[in-house]
Parts: sequence; C-alpha cells; structure tokens
Amino acid sequence: MSAATASIDSVVAAVEPTRVAAIDHTSFRRRFFRSHAAVTGSVILILVLFSAAFASVLYPGDPRDMVAQASIWPGQDAHYLLGTDMLGRDMAAAIFHGARQSLFIGFAATSLAVLVGTVIGVLSGYFGGFVDDSLMRFTEIFLTMPTLLFTIALVIILGPSGGSIALAIGLTSWPQIARLVRAEAMRVRQYDFVSAAITIGMGHVRIILKHILPNSLSPVMVAASVMIAQVILAEASLSFLGLGDTTVMSWGGMVGAGRAVLRTAWYMTALPGLAIFITVMGFMLLGNGLNDVLNPRTPVR
Repeated sequence: MSAATASIDSVVAAVEPTRVAAIDHTSFRRRFFRSHAAVTGSVILILVLFSAAFASVLYPGDPRDMVAQASIWPGQDAHYLLGTDMLGRDMAAAIFHGARQSLFIGFAATSLAVLVGTVIGVLSGYFGGFVDDSLMRFTEIFLTMPTLLFTIALVIILGPSGGSIALAIGLTSWPQIARLVRAEAMRVRQYDFVSAAITIGMGHVRIILKHILPNSLSPVMVAASVMIAQVILAEASLSFLGLGDTTVMSWGGMVGAGRAVLRTAWYMTALPGLAIFITVMGFMLLGNGLNDVLNPRTPVR
C-alpha cells in the first residue's frame, strides 16, 4: 500500500464510525443467542440442511425407484416410517432428497437476486440524479410485471430444470433488493466519512466497495433470509403446476402428484407440504430474528 493510499485511509477512518448502526461480533453473538426467533429458526434450518446433506447416506439410491407396495400409510411398515406413495416410492427418501432441490433453488435464486439488486441499488443510491432515475425506471418495469406469469414464461422458454427455475425466480425477485439497497446507500451517502472520502479524492468504486456497501448490507441479510422462504414457495408452486424438474424429487412436485389421491391418501400431500411449511418458517424466523439482532435500537426478545 502506498503512502498516499495509507494517508487517505487514515483520514477517512478518523471520520467513519466503526460501522453505521452496526454492532461488534461479541455483541452480535450475545444478541443472536438471546433472540428466540433467530435461535429457533437456526435450529430448524440446521435440521433441514442436515437432511439435504445426508439424504444419500440415509436413503441411498434413486428416491424415484419403486421399493415397496403402493400407498402404505405412515407407521404401517417399520421399514417405511413415512409410508409410500401411489407408485410404491419411499416417502421419507423422497422428502429428504426433495430438500436438496428446494434449498438449491432457494439459495441460487436468492444469490442472483441479491447480486443484481445490490449492484443496481448501490449505483442508484450513490450516484443519484440521472443514474438513479434511469435505474429506478428500469426497476419499476420489473415491479409492474406479474411475477408469477413472467416466471412461468421464462421456465417454459428455458425448459423446466433446477437451473432455469432458479434463474427465472432470481430475475423476477431482485427489484425489492434494489429498492432496499438504494435507500440504504442514499442514507449512508450523507454521512461525513463519505463526504470526506470524496473530498480527498478517493475513487467512486473504492468508496462504494469500502464504505457504502459494508454499511448497507445488514438489512439485505434480513431480506435475503425472507426471500429464500419466498423462493421455496415459488418453486413449490411451479412444481405443483407441473413446471418443475421431473428428473429429481421436489416437495412441490410431491404435493402436485398427491392431489390425485387427496381423499384416500391425504398424507402424500400433507407430508411434503409440512416439509415446505417447516422450512419456510425456519427462514422467516431467522429473518425476523436477524432484524432484531442487527438493529441495536431494537430490544431482543
């Protein structure tokens, strides 16, 4: 690092707070473990991640294979604790392997939405003026589109697969992240340490990466947790409509298949539906908990 660069950093560091409205690591851990919502959501998600990670160990083989008599009810056979479906496939194996598809699409689509939304939002909020107007008008185009119909159209065009579903959902979910990051960037842009960095000649890219983004990402973490839950529900809806990846097991696909025997074997719909509900609740609880933990003005419950 050159002497001039070190001098600039020292000047800005003298003005910049440790982090705007942020808390240190020790305080974060203390507040996190005091938050019932954050801890409960984390425990739920750890169990779901464990199920997805060890699905092949607990239930080796293809979960789509017919392994027993059809329509065995949960608890009726000790070898198939959650029963079998109308084709004789193990429901427990299908649910454990289905967790992989839901989590993959949830994390992939959310990562894409956060990446696109953060870039557009921080550029809009930092530069303002013409850049802000142009990017916000572009964002509003996506906001006015019927999200589900646009997602369905993209999946049909690209073909139903895990990657295309994640891409379609991610491309329709980024505007809310962009608006959130824009608001945070506009707020941080007014602080004295940013003005000092501009005054002493620090480049825009460096200011954005070193000062604007780190002080704007806390609410994005909360929004991302909630968005993963929304993406999992969207993927389940697409699979329920028959637009999911038929080469893998998915919870939405299981719910859609089970509706044909809903009156005689309701568990085929209820069990994957319960898995979706528990996972979504885990992400929602984690998001609500992080919202309290990352806001130092909010008392942790």
